[in-house]
Amino acid sequence: MVKETKLYDTLGVAPSASDAELKKAYRKMALKYHPDKPTGDTEKFKTISEAYDILSDSNKREVYDNYGLEAARGNAPAGNPFAGAGGAGGGAGGPGFHFSSSGPGGHQFSQEDAFNMFNNFGGFGGFDDIFSGAGGAGGQRFRSAGGQSFGGMPGGMGGMGGMGGMPGGFQQQQQRQREPEIVDLNVNVSLEELYKGGVKKLKVNRKGPNGVKEENLIEINIKPGWKAGTKITYPNQGDYQDGVRQTLRFTIVEKPHPIFKRDGNDLKCTIPLTFKESLLGFSKEISTLDGRRIPLTRIQPLGPHSESRYPGLGMPISKQPGQRGDLIVSFKVDYPSQLTQEQKRAINENF
Repeated sequence: MVKETKLYDTLGVAPSASDAELKKAYRKMALKYHPDKPTGDTEKFKTISEAYDILSDSNKREVYDNYGLEAARGNAPAGNPFAGAGGAGGGAGGPGFHFSSSGPGGHQFSQEDAFNMFNNFGGFGGFDDIFSGAGGAGGQRFRSAGGQSFGGMPGGMGGMGGMGGMPGGFQQQQQRQREPEIVDLNVNVSLEELYKGGVKKLKVNRKGPNGVKEENLIEINIKPGWKAGTKITYPNQGDYQDGVRQTLRFTIVEKPHPIFKRDGNDLKCTIPLTFKESLLGFSKEISTLDGRRIPLTRIQPLGPHSESRYPGLGMPISKQPGQRGDLIVSFKVDYPSQLTQEQKRAINENF
């Protein structure tokens, strides 16, 4: 029976989970909550990483199962029978045993630890990720808050055991730096750009190490089908402050379109009709966002709330390549506000 299940619950696994199950759970959740993802959550990402750091190490996992999280972090006085085995110091279970936030051997798991773990695990390499095209020719490569390039280290997690010195064999190879500030910026993107995709180039004025203003070019690789509110994070691209650069986080803002309005993955537009056209029919056409012309023809009377749906002519669905929403065309009839006596008589005689 384990003392507590908090870390297992964080990864969504049972206390009896194997190493392979822990690794699979960490990979899934780290990719989902990584701060560079639209679904990213900085604190959640750090919590997941610390959980895996402890549970993937057999010594620290044994300490955690028997004595709890603080013991696994090493926050206990000297005398713990597991001291040195998993980084936990302290007399677990012995007289006078207590936890201390600054106990010998203790280590406060940081956001930088989380980034380094993710990078050593392989980063985004080999996974289907929305940022896969952003580091292409002429593009900006993403980097972690610790300054390491995403993409992994040869040997993956297997290379962590030899880094030594830190509890559980995990050691910082860089001097610890404070976590950079996150600066949120909006990027106005047209509906056409969200429909077709492409590269959005932005010039950012930032402060260099010596306080001198410098110009930086950032390229955002827009994936077809992205929605308003999508966030793209660029670590180390903002002002230089206290030894680190700010992280820039861009939020996609959709510019209004004169004809189309987006509704999820569908595109909607409204076609005005005269009262005569609604009764006798009409022939019109509409141009789609990719330049195609769709004919709209009616020979029968049209109701006041009529609409036509064209499957597959809406927005691309970014998570389902090759799939698109629908185009929905509504008709707005310009009904007369008043009728002459002759018009009234004609209606009475014919309807």
